[in-house]
Amino acid sequence: MNTSVLPAPESSRRGRLACVGLGMTLGSHLTPLARSHIEQADVVFAGLSDGVVELWLERMHPDVRSLQPYYAKGKSRMKTYREWVELMMAEVRAGKRVCGVFYGHPGIFAWSPHKAIEMARAEGYEAHMEPGISAEDCLYADLGIDPGRYGCQHFEASQLLFYERRIDPAGYLVLWQVGVVGDLSLKRFSTGPEYRQALVDVLSADYPLDHEVIVYRGATLPIQKPNIRRVALRDLPIIELTVEETVVLPPAAPLKQNLAMRERLVALDGETSLA
Repeated sequence: MNTSVLPAPESSRRGRLACVGLGMTLGSHLTPLARSHIEQADVVFAGLSDGVVELWLERMHPDVRSLQPYYAKGKSRMKTYREWVELMMAEVRAGKRVCGVFYGHPGIFAWSPHKAIEMARAEGYEAHMEPGISAEDCLYADLGIDPGRYGCQHFEASQLLFYERRIDPAGYLVLWQVGVVGDLSLKRFSTGPEYRQALVDVLSADYPLDHEVIVYRGATLPIQKPNIRRVALRDLPIIELTVEETVVLPPAAPLKQNLAMRERLVALDGETSLA
């Protein structure tokens, strides 16, 4: 009598989801754990904008499905991102091991991975996010910035226009997606100089117009070098700027000592030494 256990039918297998990051530089940043999730998946969804990267991914897995065709001119990006979630979840519900692959870190400026994982867990499926080397990580290395020295604030640039946010000019300010700043529709992939001028007007409350800002884009291929430009804040509206570029404002004011708190800490140190 054969007592071997037969594999469960495809329809009864329990689906699961992993969203992983490729890192920023092709091939160089992929972690062993991320590679393992890709190779062991039944289906791989690629949220990548570069056909070369997709071809490279196809060498690791026979069933790679691009998510890029769901973008369309005049179509809200949020609608596209919801479609991505539904595509991944449909395969999870069908009992598949699904892997979503995204640039950099899958949880940074990426709505769909967070939502898909949240939905999968709410429906009782196993779901995991595997971090990757992000654009922020590359920025610190390429620009020689230690965020622990003066502090570092990060904002999606439009938040400075849509909301009242408090900026600390004594630290670094990193602004993401300046190329689409002020887009309320989520249908455009760039906005014009007038929108960047509105951003400069907001920033001018804390920075002089001649303050040097850094326009940065990390390398995505091993043969590339990071693109780094330095311009005056006032010139930000008139330069060419893509959505992939990040704007960094170095500190414009010295750190101001909190003398009252320092005296309090000295007193505490004295009490501790007497204890």
